[in-house]
Formats: sequence, C-alpha cells, structure tokens
Amino acid sequence: MAARGGGGRGASRPLNVEQIVQEAKSFDYNPHIPLRYWLRSAGTLLKEAEIYESEGNQQQTYLLLFRHAQLVLNHLTTHPNASSADEKAGLLQAKKDVDNNLSKLDRLKPQINKKYEHYEKLAKDRAAETPHSLSRHASSVSREEWRFGDRGRRSSIDPVGTQSIAASENKDLAVKLARSEIKRRAIARKATRQAGISEEVEQERRTAGLWGNWEEAFTNDEKDIDRDTLSRQMQNVRMQVDGKKDSSTRVQEGLRPRPPPSRSQYSYPTVPHQNQYHDGVSDAPRPPSERPFNIAEPSRKPPTPPPKNDIQALSAPLKPAKTPLQDHELAARRDSSPAPDLKPSGFTFKPSAFLENGSPLRTIFLPPELRQQFLSIAETNTRNNLETCGILCGTLISNALFISKLVIPEQKSTSDTCETVNENLLFDYVDGEDLMVLGWIHTHPTQTCFMSSRDLHTHSGYQVMIPESIAIVCAPTKSPDWGVFRLTDPPGMKSVLNCTQSGLFHPHAETNIYTDALRPGHVFEAKGLEYDVHDMRLKS
Repeated sequence: MAARGGGGRGASRPLNVEQIVQEAKSFDYNPHIPLRYWLRSAGTLLKEAEIYESEGNQQQTYLLLFRHAQLVLNHLTTHPNASSADEKAGLLQAKKDVDNNLSKLDRLKPQINKKYEHYEKLAKDRAAETPHSLSRHASSVSREEWRFGDRGRRSSIDPVGTQSIAASENKDLAVKLARSEIKRRAIARKATRQAGISEEVEQERRTAGLWGNWEEAFTNDEKDIDRDTLSRQMQNVRMQVDGKKDSSTRVQEGLRPRPPPSRSQYSYPTVPHQNQYHDGVSDAPRPPSERPFNIAEPSRKPPTPPPKNDIQALSAPLKPAKTPLQDHELAARRDSSPAPDLKPSGFTFKPSAFLENGSPLRTIFLPPELRQQFLSIAETNTRNNLETCGILCGTLISNALFISKLVIPEQKSTSDTCETVNENLLFDYVDGEDLMVLGWIHTHPTQTCFMSSRDLHTHSGYQVMIPESIAIVCAPTKSPDWGVFRLTDPPGMKSVLNCTQSGLFHPHAETNIYTDALRPGHVFEAKGLEYDVHDMRLKS
C-alpha cells in the first residue's frame, strides 16, 4: 500500500489537490494484518515522502502524506490490536506524525494548485492556437482517461520537468546516482550525530518540518568537506536545533526584506532545486593578504630587467620522461576524480513491471555480489543443514529503490525455518541508519529454490509494508540455485493474508500465488552498486 509506481510518462501534466487525494485514498486495507506491520508501513510512507520532497516532487509528497493520514486516522485507530499495550506507543507516535504533517499539507496545497492552474491556462492557450492538433490528441486519449485511467496507464504522479528514464538502459547512471546520493546522506547523518543530535530529536524535527536547510548545510560536494567544514556545519545544525542561526545567515537575512509572519507554528524545509547546492564559500569581502601597491610612494620602483644576453643563455628545462601509470595508480586517480554533478531531482526512473492489478512497480537495483557474500556468511549454517536469513535494506532515489545494506539479524534456525529475534533492535538499527526494508534473503540448505508456504506468509508481511518488496531464495545444492520472487496481487497477497491454515507446510488453492521478480520483473542487477553488511549476531 506504500507509494506505488514511478514516472511512466516522463514529464506528466500536473494534478490538482483534489485529484491527488483521490489517488491517495486508493489502497487496500486488511484489518487481519497485525498492527505492527501497518505501523511499519506508515513509517515507510513518511520516509518516502521525505525523500520525494527533497527531490522536489511536491505532488508525490502530498499523496504520501495524505495516504499516511488516511491510513492512521481512518483505519489504524480502529484496528483490532489498537488497544494492545505493545502497540499503544507506536500508534500514539503515528497520530503525532499526522498532526505534524497537517501543516505541511496546508503549505503544499496552494503551491500544487497554482502549478496546476498555470499548466491548464497554458494548455488552453495552446489549444486555442492549434485546435486541430488538440482535438486529434483528445480523440486518442481523453483528458479524464489520461489523468484517472486505470493504474496501469497512470503509473504515478511524476514531478514536472524531470527526465524520465528506463532502468534497463541506465544501470550505469543508476550506480553513479546511488553512489553520490548515498554518500551525501551519510555525510549529513554523520555530521548530525557528531553535533550531538539524538536520533529521537532528529526524527521529531524531520517529521515536524523544523530542520530548515540543515541537510543542505552538510551536503556540499564532498571534495570541499574537510575537518574544519564539518566542524562548522555541526555547529550550525546545533544552533538550528536550539533555535539560533549562524552569523552568515544573519548577515544574509539582514540584506533582504523579512516575509510576513506565518500562521503556522512550524518552519518547514524548502524544497531544494537543481542548482541550489554550492561550495560553501562565502561571498563576503575579505581583507587583502598583502599591503596594496601604492603608486604615490616614490621609493617603490619596478625591478630592473636582466640583460638580454643572460636571457638568451637560459636553456629550456628538460622534458621529463613519460612513465606509464600502474593499475593501482590509475584506480586511485579515478577514485579521486570529481564525480559528475548528478542530482536525483533531475531524473525519474520509469516503472519496470506492473502488479497483476495494473499497479506499477518501481525498479529495485540489486548489487550482483550481494548474494555470494551472503552465502559465504551462511556457509557454516548451510553445512549444518540450518537456514540463514538476512534483511535487504536500502533507500529511494529518483523513484527507484536501491539495495545498499545487508543486515544479518539475530535469528534462530532449523533445517526448514529461520526466524528473526529481537525485531525491535533490528528496526531501531534500520531507522537509525535512515534505511528502508526492501525485502529479505534466505537459504534452503537441502531443498530446491522455491517459496514454501512458510516463506509466503513471511513475505506477505514485507509486501504489506512496500509492494516492491522481494524475497531472494538461495539453494546452493540445487539447480537453479537462486531466485528473486514476489507475491502476485491478485491473487497471491489476498490468498496468503486471508489464509488461516496452521502447520509448517500447507497448500494454497491458487497456482500462481508468487512469481519471478527478476526475469522479467522490476528487479535489475546493477554492476558496481555498492553495499555494506551489518551482522547483528556479532556481539561487540
């Protein structure tokens, strides 16, 4: 039920708020799904909204925030487990998040409608100039069908003016985007931590929209970030948290008229534009490093030029001999060269596949080496005929999902099952690293590569949180020895969620309950995509 799809039509026409709300209300809710899964899904909606907002996609931001409010207020408050002591704290926080985001929705609403009205005016003016061309277009796709047609046709709400690209043809670009954006976010997160900002305060202020341009302050091009810069940025964010501003900001604000006071008690972050980032160099005048030359001083004379014969006697320096660079020197030079100025807001990855109900699926980029490293980690368990599982985590960039972290949780295993333990610690780590759960991976030490009934029920919890979630099954002793799967929707999701059968292995009536997500599907292996491994079983 999370944000679906991405950019099937490139720079699509804007929608007004009423149209966005209609799409936001379109999701399936099942009260039989445990409340903890729905609360995780609500958190994922907020995380996606934050990323879409940072990339300038106001329409998708509004859709996700409204869907979050709809889910929490209209459904989760009446969930059968809503009165459970274990879920009360999470539900209370979800309601607070809604309260905080209502002001942001109010702020976005006039901006979205203004863009829509501007576009409609331009469209009418153009229609008046070329009525024949417009009527021919309207005959093939009506305006209402184009806007509200089936979810297969209307793949998602795209930011106007971005370049819509296909994942299959732009894997190298995807890797470069991920490398620069993930590094940028890591620098911002590190600086925030070193500034003494707790994860709780950070999350609270993110949700309430009280961070101003805190992240931009940390994310100038990494080549310009030294220890002094990082220290200064940490001081700036600390002052922002305390309600203060650094001196450079006060000087700049003194040069421009102050805007009228807002009725809202919150100060929301501005949506960054493509050319908003700078190298952090101040434009303030600097004192000269040396005393300027004074033409009034008679004692200062230009130096006497050397005699001509001395100049002629000088010989040109010898040209140094060329020596080929070694492989490691070439690699170092490539690594130190500045990365291209790629901004996630400039691109939108189109959906690579669709659910069986026509809803588009955003692309997931998967590091090809991750599977083999996971098998190496699981080798001891595999030899002992014990399953091993890992959690696939990552982030959202340019309407695509990138797996960037393999987390091995604490777990207990048998030959046919693997269950995570201390899930709260797992999700605390994921949230602290600003990650999204994109699926899971596990081994079948002696069985073939397939999704057992137990696997299907486990995966339904992941796919509730985000419809693109995947399950990777590794069967190292069989052929094929691995696969990437998802539940069909319909009938797979509904069948599994409504299943009340007990027992480790039990049949389901549907034959097409799950399907391949890799060949073909919405998952693409991207060579060079970087990832980390965090093994929570290793006690520090």
